[in-house]
Amino acid sequence: MGAAGSKLEKALGEQFPEGERYFGLENFGNTCYCNSVLQALYFCVPFREQLLEYYLNNKSLTDSEETLLTCLADLFMQISSQKKKTGVIAPKRFVQKLKKQNEIFRSYMHQDAHEFLNYLLNELVDLLEKEARKAKNDPATSSPPENVANGLKNGHPDGTQKEPLVTWVHKNFQGLLTNETRCLQCETVTARDETFLDLSLDIEQNSSITSCLKNFSSTETLNAEDKFFCDKCCSLQEAQKRMKIKKPPQILVIHLKRFKYIEQLSRYKKLSYRVVFPLELKLSNTVEDADAEYSLFAVVVHVGSGPNHGHYVSLVKSHNHWLFFDDENVEMIDESAVQTFFGSAQEYSSNTDHGYILFYEGVDAGSRSTS
Repeated sequence: MGAAGSKLEKALGEQFPEGERYFGLENFGNTCYCNSVLQALYFCVPFREQLLEYYLNNKSLTDSEETLLTCLADLFMQISSQKKKTGVIAPKRFVQKLKKQNEIFRSYMHQDAHEFLNYLLNELVDLLEKEARKAKNDPATSSPPENVANGLKNGHPDGTQKEPLVTWVHKNFQGLLTNETRCLQCETVTARDETFLDLSLDIEQNSSITSCLKNFSSTETLNAEDKFFCDKCCSLQEAQKRMKIKKPPQILVIHLKRFKYIEQLSRYKKLSYRVVFPLELKLSNTVEDADAEYSLFAVVVHVGSGPNHGHYVSLVKSHNHWLFFDDENVEMIDESAVQTFFGSAQEYSSNTDHGYILFYEGVDAGSRSTS
């Protein structure tokens, strides 16, 4: 990428951020889903800094102790310590480890970037929790379920709860939802908390992230065969249910559900709907923080008309500049170009480049070198 790299350096000139590196990632045959997510995570600066710190504390590990976490830390260190400002890096060890560990990613078929992100974050959490337990040599003790750090694997077969551990992955990405159900007979509200590392939102044509979030938190009536068993009434009752964000995360990851199963077709279809995602987002449907403010810093884009083929690229904001990452290629784009990835206003359109995963950072989440 010599020419492209020097072109980027020329475009930035004296504005090239001190100490920053912009490197494309080599594609090993349909690994764009992985490359696009890794670029978004690399430019999530608090996450990158903690991963590099982890690398420095664990660089003496032998190859036999290699995990997805050590491979990712090694890759981020490789990028950040390059002498050149731009170029291409082959994330070979990381991709090999990923394929070895999870057969889903072994084939050369088109993969889902969101599925990969979800798997990666949960895998990092599991590895960090295991390491913390090993360091403490702590037997698992019971704890209230709502405090459990990783909502996906928080219990033992005998029903006891693991002691909650909050890792730096949680500190960056974890938020808390509360599921409120109000019995319409006795007005009792039952609340159940659950953690999340990203929010998956249903989408509609010509909508916005704000309206998708409102729908996510809208009240649903449970009646007929969906009645709710109220503990106070000791019977099935009509009820109202709603999901609210109780504690917004530092980094809000929003997944737009662009792939929908169509019963009549017996297959998944890509929704190319136009969904506006603002550069600055206010979360108003939260429990405590009336207005949690966020700033967009990365977008993973799905390119293609269907769910089983296509390509992934990412847009990243770094030091007030927007960059476009397409595997080995990196170029500067204008901020206004972000709008071209909102989606298509008509169902059949030549534009197939649509925002799929959005990364927002809390504005008060500490000073970031990219802001």
